[in-house]
Amino acid sequence: MIKMVTLLTRRPDISREEFQQRYENGHRLIGEKYLRGYAERYVRRYCRPATGAPKAGELPCDVVLEIWFPDQATFDAAMVALSEPEAAAEIAADEARLFDRDKIVSFMVDEFESSIKEKS
Repeated sequence: MIKMVTLLTRRPDISREEFQQRYENGHRLIGEKYLRGYAERYVRRYCRPATGAPKAGELPCDVVLEIWFPDQATFDAAMVALSEPEAAAEIAADEARLFDRDKIVSFMVDEFESSIKEKS
């Protein structure tokens, strides 16, 4: 399984609530349109300050986007499809309405999971 993570920051003139509403009712649908047939999962994790944590109000982004692909070949094919002129133009136009595009960061991750059991 291949997993890509993207950190997205909203434009400063958009509230967190408006950003989430516009993402879920608009940008998400564009993502689904172009990822259909390639991605196995498309998850948005909206960030909010953690009370009591150091630097509680400082967030590096507003949403953590996670997309899973079954294998490298499917990921590569999806990237080709997303870079087609029509897809790229539609995605870029909507990104400009929502995100601070200079702060978008994408990367691949390798996951390791621990099993945490109750103390005996």
